[in-house]
Amino acid sequence: MSEEPVRLRASQASGPRVYITGAPAPTDQEFGPTQPGSHPGESSARLLHTGDILRILFVALAGAAVLTRLWEPIPSFSVVGVAGTIVGTYPILREAFDALLQRRMTMELSMCIAICAALAIGEVFTALVIVLFVLIAEELERLTVGRGRRAIGDLLDLVPETVLVRRDGRPVEVSADQIVPGDVIVVKPGVRVPVDGAVCKGSSFVDESAITGESLPVEKTAGMPVYASSINQSGTIDVTVARVGRETAFGKIVQAVEEAEKSRAPIQKTADRLAGYLVYFAAGCAILTFAIGHDPRSTISVIIVAGACGVAAGTPLAILGAIGQAARRGAIVKGGRYLEELGRIDVVVMDKTGTLTCGDTTVVGLHPVSGVSEQSLLLTAAVAERSSEHPLGRAILKRLAEQGLTAPEPDRSYYIPGKGIVCLSNGDEILVGSQSLLKEWRIDTSANGSPASVPGSEVLVARRKAFLGSIQIGDVPRPEALQAIGELRRMGLRTVLLTGDNEDVAGAISATLGIDRFVAGMLPDEKSFQIRVLKYTGAKIAMVGDGINDAPALVEAQVGIAMGSGTDIAKEGAGVVLIGNDLLKLVDLIKVARRCRRVIIFNFAGTLVVDGIGVGLAAFGLLNPLLAAFIHVSSELAFILNSSRLLPRPELKW
Repeated sequence: MSEEPVRLRASQASGPRVYITGAPAPTDQEFGPTQPGSHPGESSARLLHTGDILRILFVALAGAAVLTRLWEPIPSFSVVGVAGTIVGTYPILREAFDALLQRRMTMELSMCIAICAALAIGEVFTALVIVLFVLIAEELERLTVGRGRRAIGDLLDLVPETVLVRRDGRPVEVSADQIVPGDVIVVKPGVRVPVDGAVCKGSSFVDESAITGESLPVEKTAGMPVYASSINQSGTIDVTVARVGRETAFGKIVQAVEEAEKSRAPIQKTADRLAGYLVYFAAGCAILTFAIGHDPRSTISVIIVAGACGVAAGTPLAILGAIGQAARRGAIVKGGRYLEELGRIDVVVMDKTGTLTCGDTTVVGLHPVSGVSEQSLLLTAAVAERSSEHPLGRAILKRLAEQGLTAPEPDRSYYIPGKGIVCLSNGDEILVGSQSLLKEWRIDTSANGSPASVPGSEVLVARRKAFLGSIQIGDVPRPEALQAIGELRRMGLRTVLLTGDNEDVAGAISATLGIDRFVAGMLPDEKSFQIRVLKYTGAKIAMVGDGINDAPALVEAQVGIAMGSGTDIAKEGAGVVLIGNDLLKLVDLIKVARRCRRVIIFNFAGTLVVDGIGVGLAAFGLLNPLLAAFIHVSSELAFILNSSRLLPRPELKW
C-alpha cells in the first residue's frame, strides 16, 4: 500500500465500514514482563520496588553488624539491631494493625508478637533474622502472585489497537474500539483478528491457540467462525463482526482471569478459618509451654514456628492459576466455587443434540436396492423434498448439493403430515416418507437393506410404484465424543445421557460412545428432576448442555457446563462455558480442577503436619527461635510455590 494512512477521529466514523487491519502481529519478544504503568493494576503485579530492596538490605546489614558487633556504642543496648528491626518490621506491623482493626487473627500479628518477645528477652539478632525471613518470603509471594496477574496484562496486548478503514479508496486508520457488530473487517496475513465474527470472503489458516488451545492452525472458509486474538497466517479474509471487546470469547477469557481473585470458593473460607485456628493453637501452646517450663526462648519458638501463611496465600493462588489454565484451554469458569465443585464431581450428565452430536441432521447412509445407484436414489428423493421445509428434506438436499447436483422442481406435490411427500415429476409418481406411507400405496419394501443398528430416521423412496431404497438420516456424534467419553470413564467418572430423543436413538448413541446410562424422552423439567434424583443418591454432578431445554438441569446440577455454540440462556445459567464445542476441553477442564484440588489438599495436610511437629519440638526446647523462623518461612514458601505450579506460563509462544 503506497499511500499514507489517514487518521480518523471517532466523530468521523459513520455508516457501513470496511476495515483493513494493518498492524503486524506482535513478536515473541513483546510478550515479556510488562512495564510499569502499562496496564491497570500494574502496582499489584510489580517487580521489587527500590524501597523493598533497600529495606531488605538494611535489615541484612543490621543483622551482620549485630552478629559481628561491628558498632555497639551502648553495651547494654543494640542501637543498630533495634533500628534494623523497626525499619524492617514496619510493613509487617502495618498489616498486623489492619488485622486488629478487623478483629482477625493473622500470621503477621503472631510474628509481630514473636519479634517483640524476642526483643524483650534480648534476642536482637533472632528478631532481625525473623524480620529478614518474613520480608523475603513476602516479596517472593508477591512475585509469584504477580506472575498470574501479569498474565492478564500480557493477554490484553494480544488484540490490535488500531485498524484501517477505506474511505474513497484511501486507507484510514481508526481505533479498534470504533468497530461495531455488522462491520466487515479485512484481515491480512500475519495480523491478529480484533473481533469475533464469521468469514464472509476468502480462505486462510488461522492460529487459534490463544483461544481454543488447538496447537495446529485451523483452515477458515466462508461461513466459519473466527475469534479475537487469533492470528491469520496465510490468505486475506473478510470477517463480518459479531462481537467486540469484552463480548468476544477472548474478552471473556480475560474477564474470567481478572475475576478469579474476586471469587471466593468455599475452600478459601476454610483456609482462612484454618489459618486463624492455627494461630490460636500456637498461642495456647505457647502459654502452656511457658507455664510448664518457664523458658521464654521455647515459648517464642512455639509462636514463631506455627503458621498457616502457606495455606492462606496458596489457596487463592491455586484457584487463580487453575482458572487461568482453564481459560487458556478453552473454558470460562465463572468463579472459584464452580472450580472447587468440578474437582469433586463423580457423575457427568450430558444432553445429546448439540452436545454429544453436531446438532445438524445429515445423511448418514444410502441403501439403494439392487440395480439402483446411490445417486439415482438421492436425486429422486431430492425432487420430492425440493419444496419441503422439513429438517430431513434439508439434509437430503444438502447431501445432493455436496455432490454438485441439483434436483428439478416437481410438477405437483403434497405433504401428508406424519407420513411423507407424494409428488409428480415428468409424469412419474414419487413417494418419499415412512414405511406406513409406502404401505398405503401398496409398495413392497421387503428389499430394504437399511441396517437397524444405525441410529436416526429412515426415509423410504419409491418411483412409479417401484421401491428404490432407503436413506438414513441422523445427527452424527462429534468426532471427539468417543475419545472424550473414554477419558471421562478412565478418570473414574460415571456418564449419563439425558435426551428428549426416542429410546432407540438414545440407546444406539450410548452404545456407540460407551455411555454408562441413558434416559430417553426427557422434557426440560424431567431432566431437572433426574438431576435431583442423582443428587439425592449423593452424586456430585456436572451437567453439560447447549439448549434452552437444558437450562433448568444446568442450574440444578452442582456445576452447569454450557457448550460454546449453545443458547444464551444456557450460557447464563451455567457456571462454566466451553469456548467452541470440543468435548475434549471438558476433559482438560476436569483434570485442571482435580489438580487444583489436590494441590490445595496437599497444602492443608502439609501445613498441619509441619505445624504439629514444629510446635512439639519447640515446646520441648528442641528448636531455637532462629531455626523456628527458618522452618516457618521455608514451609510457607514451599506451599506457595506448590500452588504456583498451576499458574499459566507468563511467556506466550506462537
